[in-house]
Amino acid sequence: MKARLTRIGNSRGIRIPKPLLAQCGLGNVVELRVTPAGLVIAPHRAARSGWREAFAAAGSADDGLLLTQVPANLFDSEEWSW
Repeated sequence: MKARLTRIGNSRGIRIPKPLLAQCGLGNVVELRVTPAGLVIAPHRAARSGWREAFAAAGSADDGLLLTQVPANLFDSEEWSW
């Protein structure tokens, strides 16, 4: 689909048809990124969105390797000085 750039003061803008807005999930705020391929207009995502789900999916300390289970190495056997 082609769109014309429209002059808005010293800037330029485009009109995005409603079906494209719905298909892309764009709301009132978007994120703009410049890539080697061109300008990317993406839905705005809140900072750290999805982190809670990712952390829950990673599991808890009970099902993972605890630090006490890691074998000692040369660094651990040397005397530490502060």
